[in-house]
Amino acid sequence: MLTSFMGYIQLEKNYSEHTVHHYEQDLAAFFLFLSEEGVPNIEEVEYLHARNYVTKLYEEKLSRATVSRKISSIRSFFRYANREFGLSEAAFRSLFHPKKEERLPQFFYEEELEQLFVSVQGEDKLSIRNTALLELLYATGMRVSECVSLRMQDLDRQMQIVKVMGKGRKERYIPYGEFASEALERYIEEARPKLMKQREHVSLFVNSRGEPLTDRGVRHILTECMKKASANSAIYPHMIRHTFATHLLNNGADMRTVQELLGHSHLSSTQVYTHVTKEHLRNTYLKSHPRA
Repeated sequence: MLTSFMGYIQLEKNYSEHTVHHYEQDLAAFFLFLSEEGVPNIEEVEYLHARNYVTKLYEEKLSRATVSRKISSIRSFFRYANREFGLSEAAFRSLFHPKKEERLPQFFYEEELEQLFVSVQGEDKLSIRNTALLELLYATGMRVSECVSLRMQDLDRQMQIVKVMGKGRKERYIPYGEFASEALERYIEEARPKLMKQREHVSLFVNSRGEPLTDRGVRHILTECMKKASANSAIYPHMIRHTFATHLLNNGADMRTVQELLGHSHLSSTQVYTHVTKEHLRNTYLKSHPRA
């Protein structure tokens, strides 16, 4: 049942390697808890077990966001098992998610982002690749999992549009500008063939061995960029996505357009960025108004 579910989220739901790993960890921890509680069979799980498990998670001092994610993972498994195998999903259906902590998305100010772009400049093949990678991530706001899944044929280099396969295998098309276009052309013509060596595959971004670049590889590249930029703050790939959305809204883009570009199913997912832009507006006012 578990093997079937993991195949479902990988192949049909098209979840990233990172997300699948979290699901696997969350479910393994829950099954271990059931074993310790003397529940030998998944069919015997009741609401009391679900509630006790969540209590245990809080006792471990986990954040509300982590607890909420674990509940979602287990609930998704039970929902799938109910649909495919007739397993009751009542145990977790009545369980409430903890209220989310209010945390605004972290993003780069334009000056900080400029330092990041400067840090990847260079004439060697890896610098050329890293510049193209960073330019495309910022130009499109795509998820890193979407970026590493790109194939050569997903780029319309003449129209400067990229086809992205998002969550739930939903396709969307995102334009990109001159900076990304120039960086991509140089990477494709000069650096990618050298990195590929004798290998043959259609992945757009490749590592130093010519193999498709992974999510983990992108995280490593961005961390190294921050070190070169002499920045003290940590970086995670989603910050580029947050920066893309925040900069668009700060410069007058409407919410619906940003929603489409990000591939959000619900506008509420995009509205979090209004809090960021309001804070930006407030700070600009306080710095600029003579009597603020």
